[in-house]
Amino acid sequence: MIRLLTQLLGHTRSTTPKLFSAALLLILTSNQPVSAASNDQPFAVLEASIPEMQQAMESGQMTSSELVEQYLIRIALYEERVNAVIAINPNALAEADRLDAERAAGQVRGPLHGIPVALKDNIHTTDMPTTGGALVFRDFVPPYEATLTTNLRDAGAIIIAKTVMTELANFLGSGMPGNYSAIGGYGLNPYDPRHDPRQGLDDGRPVMGLGGSSSGIGTAMSFWAANVGTETSGSILSPANANMLAAIKPTVGRISRWGIIPITADQDTAGPMARSVTDAAIMLGVLESMEPDPRDAATSRCEAPVNNDYTPYLQADGLRGARIGIPRAFYYDQAPVPGNDETQGGLNEEARAVMAAAIDVLRQQGAIIVDPANIPSVMDQDPARNLLASPPSSVLSYGMKRDFNAWLASLGDTAPVSTLTQLREWNLANEGRGAIPYGQARIDEADALDLLESLPAYQSDRARDLFVSAEHGIDEVMAELELDALLFPASSGAGIAARAGYPTVIVPFSRVANELNPPLPAGFNAEPRPFGVSFSGMACSEARLIELAYSFEQATRARIAPADFP
Repeated sequence: MIRLLTQLLGHTRSTTPKLFSAALLLILTSNQPVSAASNDQPFAVLEASIPEMQQAMESGQMTSSELVEQYLIRIALYEERVNAVIAINPNALAEADRLDAERAAGQVRGPLHGIPVALKDNIHTTDMPTTGGALVFRDFVPPYEATLTTNLRDAGAIIIAKTVMTELANFLGSGMPGNYSAIGGYGLNPYDPRHDPRQGLDDGRPVMGLGGSSSGIGTAMSFWAANVGTETSGSILSPANANMLAAIKPTVGRISRWGIIPITADQDTAGPMARSVTDAAIMLGVLESMEPDPRDAATSRCEAPVNNDYTPYLQADGLRGARIGIPRAFYYDQAPVPGNDETQGGLNEEARAVMAAAIDVLRQQGAIIVDPANIPSVMDQDPARNLLASPPSSVLSYGMKRDFNAWLASLGDTAPVSTLTQLREWNLANEGRGAIPYGQARIDEADALDLLESLPAYQSDRARDLFVSAEHGIDEVMAELELDALLFPASSGAGIAARAGYPTVIVPFSRVANELNPPLPAGFNAEPRPFGVSFSGMACSEARLIELAYSFEQATRARIAPADFP
């Protein structure tokens, strides 16, 4: 029964939204025992870590097939309340059976052998559609899979599902809610899985933000062990923060982007999202190729660790003696913008208290706190050299036209459209089917660019972005103060690290009031939203950041599972 159901559900969720969970719920009445472990000590997947799952399979307590079945049951029970899934892999159980047979024969591929994971739906898979959330790509199966998909399969991971996402990674229309797409609908935050009731905002969007454009919903819900997101500017870190997850936004080029629907190669990267730093580190080692990918020149930027293994850096005492910088200006305190009387940034009192507590933890663990460690480009009084005074950059728009068209070309004749222009035209012709309820201003702007005529402006903008974020930003302060990392509140450092292409590791830490403007109606009490801390560093410093983040995580153990989904 369960195998037939996964085959029936191997299409995108929007095809039959009510059937999706209703059919999966039949698993619960199947004659097949789907949740019993292989001995008298049942294993439960709720909040289970990858090492715990591996230990259970190694001891015979659990099989990979049983893991998949337990996760499918959780999806069946709770999917309609949170909307985390855009497609289920119809072959997941068959893959689990094959991997169980390999284990029984003494062949274990590595730490992800038999582990169910999920991918953002802009990452190519050839056994499930890859839609980017866009209606034009509904049921589209690309002719090749992403490099990282191959890496996961070769490591024995089971890609159980594709996650919801913000359509085209939030480079479509302005004002689109995080985790909304024409294919997937509106995702809901498991820490407050209600729709926004405010007039004018009651279109189905969540009352508690989800970040974007990747989704952390399913990992927070224990629908799978971990998932892979992508980020151009904040789209791994912000959903990880919103769903109380650990995540690694790697250096651009650490993970191949081949086979991922792009915005711009200047900033795009994939990265792991998980319930612990350990699981994220294990995932990163698999996602990163052993050798540079010839189809992505940026993959020669960083050297992989020995055996692609980041777990030796999971050191509980990793903070001892570490120099951690506190970038007060803008990220903690308001900062003036040169050239006018404006100030930007700063934390409210509740968030300020949370970060003070986090800094106390660092001190208790033996870290050396360098405070302040302000970003030089934030402090520079010359507007031409100041991060906050930066004019709008054409980098994302230019990259979208250049790289999205190149991606479409790589699909050959299989793609439903062959250019960004054709996509825009298709969307306009299909507005009545729900193609672009929030418009398509961002791709309109990108497609209006002439790549040759706009090249000098793009090159100037890209040089400025790198200068204020890297050379006169993160690099300068870290070198001058001999820092191991910068500590940012929540995902607030995502923008500067994204422009530089630099890594960040985020860790769950606390929750704060979900203050909304305009306010919620009387009697509607918002739940507190998750609030993590981020460790950022210079290019290729993932190993050290993992060490620091793991030490902080072990000292705090602050992640809390969503309360309403046992």
